[in-house]
Amino acid sequence: MHTRDNCGWLDRFRLIAAFLVIAIHTSPLASFSPEGDFFLTRVLARIAVPFFFMVTGQFVAAHFLEKEGSPESGTQINNSLFAQSYLLHCLRKTGILYIISIVLYLPIGIYAGHYQGLTVLSLLRMVLFDGTFYHLWYFPACLLGILVVYLMSRFLKLKGMLAFSAILYVIGLSGDSYYGLIRKAPALETIYELLFQICSYTRNGLFFAPLFLTLGIWCGRASRRGITVHLAALGFSFLAMTGEAFTLRRFSWQRHDSMYLALIPVMVSLYRILLCLPESSGKPQKLFRTAALWIYMLHPALIIMVRGGAKVFHLTFLLVDNSLIHYLAVFLLSAAAGFCAALLPRLLRALPDRTGSFALKPGSRKVSVCARFHNLLSRCRQKPSSQGRAWIELDENALARNVEYLRSLIPDGCRLMPAVKANAYGHGAVWIASKLNRLGIDAFCVACLSEGIALRKAGIKGEILILGYTAPEDFPLLAYYRLAQTVIDYEYAQMLGEAGHMLHVHIGIDTGMHRLGIRCENMEEILSVFEMEHLIIDGMFTHLCACESLLPEHRAFTESQIQAFYRVAEILEEQGIPCPRLHLQSSYGLLNYPGLDADYVRAGIALYGVPSTPGDSSLLWEKLTPVLSLKARVTSVRILYAGDSAGYGLAFTAERDMKIAVLSIGYADGLPRELSCGRGYVLLHGCRAPIIGRICMDQTLVDISSIPDTCPGDITVLIGVSEKEEITAAQLAGWCGTITNELLSRLGERLERMEGNFAS
Repeated sequence: MHTRDNCGWLDRFRLIAAFLVIAIHTSPLASFSPEGDFFLTRVLARIAVPFFFMVTGQFVAAHFLEKEGSPESGTQINNSLFAQSYLLHCLRKTGILYIISIVLYLPIGIYAGHYQGLTVLSLLRMVLFDGTFYHLWYFPACLLGILVVYLMSRFLKLKGMLAFSAILYVIGLSGDSYYGLIRKAPALETIYELLFQICSYTRNGLFFAPLFLTLGIWCGRASRRGITVHLAALGFSFLAMTGEAFTLRRFSWQRHDSMYLALIPVMVSLYRILLCLPESSGKPQKLFRTAALWIYMLHPALIIMVRGGAKVFHLTFLLVDNSLIHYLAVFLLSAAAGFCAALLPRLLRALPDRTGSFALKPGSRKVSVCARFHNLLSRCRQKPSSQGRAWIELDENALARNVEYLRSLIPDGCRLMPAVKANAYGHGAVWIASKLNRLGIDAFCVACLSEGIALRKAGIKGEILILGYTAPEDFPLLAYYRLAQTVIDYEYAQMLGEAGHMLHVHIGIDTGMHRLGIRCENMEEILSVFEMEHLIIDGMFTHLCACESLLPEHRAFTESQIQAFYRVAEILEEQGIPCPRLHLQSSYGLLNYPGLDADYVRAGIALYGVPSTPGDSSLLWEKLTPVLSLKARVTSVRILYAGDSAGYGLAFTAERDMKIAVLSIGYADGLPRELSCGRGYVLLHGCRAPIIGRICMDQTLVDISSIPDTCPGDITVLIGVSEKEEITAAQLAGWCGTITNELLSRLGERLERMEGNFAS
């Protein structure tokens, strides 16, 4: 499961959490205020480790959950095998870090006498639960917690996992902050004393880690509601946790003080705030992520270094006795060490080799042990190259220019409501909608419920209107994800009104397309929809079904639709009903009928800078810029001799010796099969290369006899510009006998969408 949540804010907070862990181990305010230090280290800083577990839950443990599938299809079996494989991968990766940490701190532990009098039982307890040094308990807790979450995922759904891990947490809580209550029940105290023979603390991978790992999974999948709600929840829950901690301290109930009841809502609200922060600052920050890990691992050694150095240089009174300066010294050293360790692999890659090159080659003897270790850690996170085979490049500047131009065509007070249905016409709905959010657009329309939910989960703000059908059993999801639903007919409006939820709707008015909406002449039905108490009517719209044509009969029909729609609005006003926001123009409605009085324009294909057909060549279209280009790699260059046939069905036979190239794209990527056998071509080094034979599911053959310098790895352009040549989406659609809308919306999901430009 790949997620695109606001990793940047999570990565930044990793640093804060790491520095809070340092505070726990140095007590910065102990010299000034015991109560203040208790608040800092035993209340505020207790969010650090649960946060680390929740991040692991969202981005690691979530892979264990079964995806939907039927036993007959084998999907569940494949998912189970994938989960097992990923479990082993996670255990191996975390285990390597744990072993490295054990080796790192082994000399210090021996010097400090931590391992004197070890028995087999105490050694197992130390390695499996407590950690071989006081901060290393996190690693066995992570290992055991991941294993517990995996086992739960084999038998329980996510809600069941949350419930079961909450029970484990309560058991652990009773042996931690609430142990004073347990001691009042001798039988329970005996049970816990036996438990403490196995693990020194219940703050471990069995009782502590599973809940926060599972909460991380849940938060990663939960909806992105307004940040204000989460801020209020964080404030109330943190106050509750503060009161809980000081109350427990007042009665001396704590055996340890890592587990609070209110810690759960604190972590959920804090984590969801980080996920709700603006996406513009949400790019992953790998440097912060890696530095935080090293800070956590190294800071105890640096505490010892500061104390030892203070003793040698007779500065104990300053660097140790003053707790705040002690913390700051460890803080600065840890930050420097953590960032140096994170940057070291980059610096090593920049070292010149014997030839003067600054790139370390695979297998080079100059690769240090540290660099190899970094490669070992990063290999599991390595993703396939986004430009490995075939991909889509998206031009953000072109999108911004198109938005600016379309806005110039609409009257004051009217706003764009872009159509981002069908994955934003193949461009990538989340990418497009997030860029539009930044351009000040806060209204969108989609085709179905799943498209709206996907936008909400990606953090898209503003109104989202579903233009199509939503099943009645899914009406609660409309309210939950704050989506507006189209009233597709009067009977459907009644079902919406009887759903038991306050639902936002736009009433569709059928003025002649006869696809959806209440017929414009049925005013009694339209008026009665306004009387339904559970419906919040935000808008009313129609669709101009012939507005792309300038033929006289089509213009007359469109004018009649416009008049019929405005007549409905007039009748509403005559009846004293406040008219909702109106919209009737799509892309062609705006370009061919600008200036209509409306509140929204549902711009679709025009937003992406391409006309539906090649014949649409008005000056208005010339001012729009394509946002998308489609490219693919040459995977092989081959010789065909005269008489050789190529491809399925031997559909192409060479009449002469020729050179062909194999492209890593096919009809499964959305390249229409109608382009086979010479009906289409691609661009390579600014030249046209005709498609030969039949387009395959994943491969395409082209004739490169006139492009002799072609090599494997070269980039071909299927839509876009290559030097002075261009293939437009409209041209490609024309060769296939279809329209651009269909062509683009069929572009496959396995094509990586990435920011770029149209230069090959």
